[in-house]
Amino acid sequence: MAASVFDSPLFAQLFPTGDTGRLFSDSAAIRAMLLTEGALAKVQGDLGVIPQISGAAIHRAAMEIQVDPGAIAKATGANGVSVPGLVAAFRSEMQAPEHAQFVHWGATSQDIIDTALMLRLRQALALAEADLREILMALGAQAAEHATLPMSARTYGQHATPTTWGAVLAEWGMPLLDALSELDTLRKSSLWVSLAGASGTASALGEKATETRAGLAKALGLGDPMRSWHTDRTPLLRIADWQGRVMAALAHIGQSLIGLTGSDVQEISLGAAGASSTMPQKQNPVGPSTILALSHQFTGQRATLQAAAAHQHQRDGAAWFAEWMAVPPLCLSLASALEHTKRLASGIAPRPVQMHANLEATLGLIHAEALSFALAGLMPRPEAQAKAKALCLEAMEKRIPLKDLATAAYPKLDTAAFDPVAGAGHAAQDAAEFARRTKDL
Repeated sequence: MAASVFDSPLFAQLFPTGDTGRLFSDSAAIRAMLLTEGALAKVQGDLGVIPQISGAAIHRAAMEIQVDPGAIAKATGANGVSVPGLVAAFRSEMQAPEHAQFVHWGATSQDIIDTALMLRLRQALALAEADLREILMALGAQAAEHATLPMSARTYGQHATPTTWGAVLAEWGMPLLDALSELDTLRKSSLWVSLAGASGTASALGEKATETRAGLAKALGLGDPMRSWHTDRTPLLRIADWQGRVMAALAHIGQSLIGLTGSDVQEISLGAAGASSTMPQKQNPVGPSTILALSHQFTGQRATLQAAAAHQHQRDGAAWFAEWMAVPPLCLSLASALEHTKRLASGIAPRPVQMHANLEATLGLIHAEALSFALAGLMPRPEAQAKAKALCLEAMEKRIPLKDLATAAYPKLDTAAFDPVAGAGHAAQDAAEFARRTKDL
């Protein structure tokens, strides 16, 4: 088995990462760092910090030169960071020492690596946004179609009250809608450029350090933090927090689908399911199970990132290295979970006959709450609760439907209490509102 399922040809279809996977390769990291170095030189040249002709030459070369990750592996191992080896290789490939001497002027390795990471995280967020829109539109369309389709709501794994399939879909999708609406704010607050120099004081960047940082931010389309964030890892923590809330919503969908496809429930068809090696009757919920596994993986890496946020002094190698090991799996776990959820959202289908059968399977006890409130129209509420509970116990003991016992005991009882659509409260409205909000995404 490969060290990571995300790098495994064997598991590529089980843990797909789509275009996000290409963002977290050595080649992608080097390309982002070179883009950062090129943009920095161009800005410094325009500001007169370095010769303008040199800035332009470096910027152009950064677009054209390719550096083999293997060629700088030895230097990376010796230095603990890839930038010194990358800068040396880039200068050599430029074959213009009069210009190459100005590469990486005044910056530190962390400036380049952190900024390059932000360029890739920006793309990862854009891809996640596209996936969320696709998922939400699929869930919304089905919520509109099945807004009034009654089914059993379950709490603690047991029948609670009636709901509708459309409302369940809305429940799944609303946290994703919230996350989608927060993305613009997240980008502004977290996708930052880093240019603070060796100790966060911009000491080697000269008198135009502030203008240089602002210019670099503008050139790369990132935010200007107006300060150093070498030891303030808030931007990464904010992004991981957003990812974590999306992952939690996806895990809820996965967990619910596993329950709804169980042998004793069977209210949902997944459209495609996995086979067992020995039990021919099995159709395993592979997609939902994979989402849950990815959620577990994400949680572990999220804890690593949180622990690594405690940097020492003005810069910290150990904490920084731990981030490198945590951030890619966080992004890839979420990307893979989104890929699975996209497939499921477009393929799941309700089984109305089974939903109805399950509603009636417990002798109508799912209407017990509605019955207690209906009885409260005939007697004080505490007495109504006690009578409803007694009727439930009698129904279970005698195996007689609750409705039959209740109407026999209380002929004036409003039988709407046993209507699953009426008993679903504002479930249909919730489904319709969710569908409306997702229609034009």
